[in-house]
Amino acid sequence: MPYPIEEKFVIAVASSALFDLSESDKVFREQGPLAYRDYQAAQLDTPLEKGVAFPFVRRFLNMNQHFPDELPVEVVLLSRNSAITGKRVFRSIHHHGLEITRAAFLEGQSPYSYIPAFNASLFLSANEQDVSQAIDNGYPAGTVLPSVVMDDIVDAELRIAFDFDGVIAGDDAEKVYKGGLAGFHQFETARADIPHNPGPLADLFQKLAVIQKLEDQAVEKSPEYQRIIRTAIVTARSAPAHERVITTLEHWGVSANEVFFLGGMKKARILDILKPHIFFDDQQTHLTSSAGNIPMVHVPFGVTNQITKKAELSIAEETEIE
Repeated sequence: MPYPIEEKFVIAVASSALFDLSESDKVFREQGPLAYRDYQAAQLDTPLEKGVAFPFVRRFLNMNQHFPDELPVEVVLLSRNSAITGKRVFRSIHHHGLEITRAAFLEGQSPYSYIPAFNASLFLSANEQDVSQAIDNGYPAGTVLPSVVMDDIVDAELRIAFDFDGVIAGDDAEKVYKGGLAGFHQFETARADIPHNPGPLADLFQKLAVIQKLEDQAVEKSPEYQRIIRTAIVTARSAPAHERVITTLEHWGVSANEVFFLGGMKKARILDILKPHIFFDDQQTHLTSSAGNIPMVHVPFGVTNQITKKAELSIAEETEIE
């Protein structure tokens, strides 16, 4: 029988997000693909160091150990490497004890089109172009940004933080916000009872809620059970625009463990205390932390990123004309 991938909660990850490929990438950029292939062959038995998404992926996969009957989650590797150069990646996966068995090696091609084939609710990569193409085609994806990798083995909890607009929800409200804060508050207050349309990571958020329901059942069976997943929404919204966020979550039948309405405060003030293993935001200006050790993921979705893309295109066209 075919493997029922549609029954799993799947996350797809590029090797550039899972491991630190800075040295390998330098060889590729400076010396070309043949030298890169030789370099990976020579380093075949040298495990790659943990990358930005590694602590998140390791804890995500740990859910299967807590629910061995259901085995609810899976991680697949979507890689621009060839199968030959990808040998080191899989040996590193084995070295670090990650239960990843499925992969696609595309030999230089963008893997984004295979996201739905693997039923992935998220694709993580350090390649901005791959992520942008995924988002433009309606697939859930995010670009991992450089950060100090911290993976406390004793800390088993998986903390996942989300911005709201342009990440969990669509960007309709952000379009209104571009016209001014007063108009935004008026718009959202008038629609306080109308849920938002889903954003690019709505499916991810809702499937996390399903896993949390499994944890609810585990607590009922055994009060000593230690919950793993802890979710948070960290949004620049404040009252009165807060109510529509709650309406949306209620409509979807989900909730977050913690919700922060910051009213324009710097999100780093919360993130540095919460210390999520991954934080998703559609605006790169919000993806900062004082110590640089919060794994940040940029979701290039919505009106803010469309403006950025138009500006970049304009600059590129001016450069060509000059």
